[in-house]
Amino acid sequence: MDVNKSYADGAILATLTELGIGHLTINRPEKRNALTDQMWRAIPRALNWLVAEKAARVVAIEGAGGRDFSAGADIGEFETLRRDAATARVYEAGNSAAFAAIRTCPVPVIAMIRGICFGGGFGIAAAADIRIADDTARFAIPAARLGLAYPVDAVQDLVRALGDQRARHALFSAREFSAAEAMESGCLLSLCSPDSLDAQGIALAQAVAAAAPLSVRASKAAIATQSNALKEDMRTAATHADATFDSEDYAEGRAAFMEKRAPHFIGK
Repeated sequence: MDVNKSYADGAILATLTELGIGHLTINRPEKRNALTDQMWRAIPRALNWLVAEKAARVVAIEGAGGRDFSAGADIGEFETLRRDAATARVYEAGNSAAFAAIRTCPVPVIAMIRGICFGGGFGIAAAADIRIADDTARFAIPAARLGLAYPVDAVQDLVRALGDQRARHALFSAREFSAAEAMESGCLLSLCSPDSLDAQGIALAQAVAAAAPLSVRASKAAIATQSNALKEDMRTAATHADATFDSEDYAEGRAAFMEKRAPHFIGK
């Protein structure tokens, strides 16, 4: 039986399926899933509930309504919450915490993108481990049109997602680009028709959820060291890697391979 929890007055929805797949839904379709400050600050709590409390093995992020992923931050709040450097620092702390919660989530995060994926919405997708999209997806980083700058960590995510040159072009020009261009840049793992995105996303999430959880966590931690090369991350990755070899899942994986059967992993 699926379990659900809502945040930010229902604008952020968290669901865990019986298969151990977590779903985080940006639920404001009437505003193209633009995120309010309250929604930004709810994302880390929703992820913590899914992963730390409910033991999700993978998390898929999507926009509600079947039309858009997210238009990014709700510009209607900028006049009060992001009006100058002092207020922007407070506001962007919430943005950065959301990006960090996705980036450092101990289990893989998949962004399932359709329609508009602009600004902070693109930042959410860029912080994810894997991005898939349908061919209605459109991407843009409109900071240069708004006269503002994105948080440094969000820009680093965009560089990792798009590559150096394309990220520079996107940031400097604020130009909108298509799903096909995003695919060509390597930003997307796959591109599909609108009616098959949900099925592809579920299949991908199921494949991750069926894998050995400790091994997947160790791989994600090891990949993180390539991005920042911090000694602390190196130690974390090594700890995760060591744990796989002492786990029941490692023994089960070896046994299943020898017995030519599908393994049953329990995350221990």
